[in-house]
Amino acid sequence: MKRLLAAEFLGTCFLLIGVVGSGVMGDQLSGGSDGLALLANSLATGAILYVLITILGPISGAHFNPAVTLAFRLHGEIETSTAIAYSAVQVTGGVIGVWLAHLMFELPMMQVSTTIRSGSAQWFSELIAAAGLVGVILGGIRYNKVAIPALVGLYISGAYWFTSSTSFANPAVTIARGFTDTFAGILPADVPMFIVMQIAGAVLAVFAARFLFSEPDS
Repeated sequence: MKRLLAAEFLGTCFLLIGVVGSGVMGDQLSGGSDGLALLANSLATGAILYVLITILGPISGAHFNPAVTLAFRLHGEIETSTAIAYSAVQVTGGVIGVWLAHLMFELPMMQVSTTIRSGSAQWFSELIAAAGLVGVILGGIRYNKVAIPALVGLYISGAYWFTSSTSFANPAVTIARGFTDTFAGILPADVPMFIVMQIAGAVLAVFAARFLFSEPDS
């Protein structure tokens, strides 16, 4: 279990280093262009996801996301105690990853975001983003496990652009991004509704996957 939790901790930590670090770098180099900063952010996030899932997937399954962990629990792949432990280290790793990204760019380590991300459009976007992510993972497990790192990386890179929320799709990421007042941040008061919609999306995806990816009728 220790190796599994270490993999989930490190994976989520480096995921947030990638998200926040690339957001800071993209913002600095884009000359204030949010579009260019988002492009850099989305490409870097997709790339680090591919690497982390490829390396750590054989150890822990590379969830790095409590919504994904919940989906695996509902699918009967892991025990409740394991799901709780995974979620705890994912959140912890995410927050520490944010702090490490701050230190790399000589920013104050302890921050609270002031970026407002609220409203029905963004909430609905998080439901769609999380449902799509979980659906992609479950579909990959069903049909092509080897492709999962690429599928997840490409999906998240794309979802940055086709959702108004820029596709957080991850409660641990959402909580951690409340602790950075950079390009990637989210006002802590906006975090709970994002998480509610992410969990709802994950649950919907599990039930949809049971229908779509079941064995065909004989």
